[in-house]
Amino acid sequence: MKKITIILALLMLFTTSVDAQRKKSTTKKATTSSTSKNSTPKLTGEALELYEKAKAGDADAQFDLGGLYANGDGVAQDYKQAVYWYQKAAEQGIKEAQYNLGVCYDNGYGVAKDSKQAVYWYQKAAEQGLVQAQCLLGLCYANGDGVAKDYKQAAYWYKKAAEQGLAQAQYNLGVCYDNGNGVAKDSKQAAYWCKKAAEQGDAKAQFNLGVCYDNGDGVAKDYKQAAYWYQKAAEQGHAKAQFNLGMCYAKGYGVTQDSKQAVYWYQKAAEQEVAKAQCMLGIMYVVGDGVEENETKGVELLRKAAKQGDEIAQEALKELGESW
Repeated sequence: MKKITIILALLMLFTTSVDAQRKKSTTKKATTSSTSKNSTPKLTGEALELYEKAKAGDADAQFDLGGLYANGDGVAQDYKQAVYWYQKAAEQGIKEAQYNLGVCYDNGYGVAKDSKQAVYWYQKAAEQGLVQAQCLLGLCYANGDGVAKDYKQAAYWYKKAAEQGLAQAQYNLGVCYDNGNGVAKDSKQAAYWCKKAAEQGDAKAQFNLGVCYDNGDGVAKDYKQAAYWYQKAAEQGHAKAQFNLGMCYAKGYGVTQDSKQAVYWYQKAAEQEVAKAQCMLGIMYVVGDGVEENETKGVELLRKAAKQGDEIAQEALKELGESW
């Protein structure tokens, strides 16, 4: 009984909320396939028709032909040819070609990787209102990738894309407001843009919005809303959302208390190496809360958490007379 009392006391040291990862804007750089010296190719059908138009200077045909080469659609995939034709179309002002050419330079598709050229072409497309280019240009400014780091410019371009409804830009803009990067720190604006992205299914935004509701940060504190958004993110595999949702079920915050559900979500997070989840799950195995008591398994989980530096797990092992 003493062992169980000590462990339960340790368990109460945990607070639900938050290990919020809201400090870094992210956007995956687009993976547009792309593209050799332009020699007269052997083409048929649509590709031949596009080639003749592109060769005659038709910008739309140049862009479309670049796409065929980039994707290997009706022609052998050839990134160098894709770059060649994207360049032709981009120089005539086709914003999608400018963006794709930027992606090629950004990733080294068919051309030497060149972040400055990537920024140049993203800028061209962004100035014409292409939302994906605006977001990536913002990311370049945020990271100082191909251009001097400038958070104000990053926030400016994120906002341009966010106002057009791009979820990733909305999330990134929320991060800017959360941290005061390039804009005045504003928790209400952070929550506003986070919610916009969360409603479009962005898991990071859903988790962060849950954190906002959990803490009353920029919104009225609301545990039901916190649990709701944690659930949304957790179902998409967001590890920290899974842990926080487990805590909600363990303590009955925003949901009916349910130790079995707590175990379920701790397990999901523990499998992704979240130390706190390993610790909580280990404790539940030791005391038999929501799961059949199994001290051996509990100690194993506590050791995993302890090795990651979790102090609660380390203390629990000490009280159990176990090393880590």
